[in-house]
Amino acid sequence: MEQDVESPVTVRQPKLPKHVREDLPKKLEKLEKEAKKKIQRYVRKDGKCNVHHGNVQETYRYLTDIFTTLVDLKWGFNLFIFVLVYTVTWLLFGFAWWLIAYVRGDLDHIGDNQWTPCVNNLNSFVSAFLFSIETETTIGYGFRVITDKCPEGILLLLIQSVLGSIVNAFMVGCMFVKISQPKKRAETLVFSTNAVISMRDGRLCLMFRVGDLRNSHIVEANIRAKLIKSKQTKEGEFIPLNQTDMNVGYDTGDDRLFLVSPLIICHEINQYSPFWEVSKAHLAKEELEIVVILEGMVEATGKQLQCFTMQNNVQTIRWRYECIYLNILYISPICLVMVWKVSLNR
Repeated sequence: MEQDVESPVTVRQPKLPKHVREDLPKKLEKLEKEAKKKIQRYVRKDGKCNVHHGNVQETYRYLTDIFTTLVDLKWGFNLFIFVLVYTVTWLLFGFAWWLIAYVRGDLDHIGDNQWTPCVNNLNSFVSAFLFSIETETTIGYGFRVITDKCPEGILLLLIQSVLGSIVNAFMVGCMFVKISQPKKRAETLVFSTNAVISMRDGRLCLMFRVGDLRNSHIVEANIRAKLIKSKQTKEGEFIPLNQTDMNVGYDTGDDRLFLVSPLIICHEINQYSPFWEVSKAHLAKEELEIVVILEGMVEATGKQLQCFTMQNNVQTIRWRYECIYLNILYISPICLVMVWKVSLNR
């Protein structure tokens, strides 16, 4: 008995016209370029604020808080100012010591054992500069020493000692504060690349995950989120970067975190949520950002920590996805908790 064998049917694609075939690669290339265009973000994914201050006229205000200005500078500029301040101080006082020796005539009596100079063995500007360094840094080699026959030198020695202590306190304090800043601690706090919108306990929620890579914990960690988007008021005023708080559990205490293992932060989309009137199609067109702020104290140093991250609507917010829980190994009792506690009390 013969069976009919059906052969696969080859479907040929219709041949496109020549001008369409030539324009198609150009259109695809144009679309790829548009897709690769960087979206202007208020806060970058790594937490750096993408805001640059321009047309600042009252720049003297930065000098009124010079300590904070120096701490906020980059390391290269900070080290340059550190070296510059000490070098200028040594040069100024070195010139003052040389000027005293020049006015008193010490430079004209070099090698005269009958002459008592202001500073022994100070015979040039270089030696005055070295004596200035020895005085301010309290090295005291003993080769160059001030004599008691020079009251102006004694006064200059007092002034340099006091000003040197002030410079040391200011510059060393500035470097210490900059080194102990907890900015690098934020590098070990990891946020999920994407945020998801899905159902949880019968409620539509926006969720994302946060975790800590270090064994030392963040003390009193709390988290908050803000929605940044343009807004037009009823009066017609346009606000380009309006900030709206997103409830991530501050009314129930869920915003206070015990960040030992990765946690999923949940924002319920209800009538009080800024996403209440946002649909999936609307989300793809809307220009908005979600800025997440994690605050706490570093356990090792006690410094206040603040970490930022950002979720963009088109690239990082996924609709109807879920956060997968991770397998966490921990030791647990094999009996009931009540029986386990009773056995511990015994």
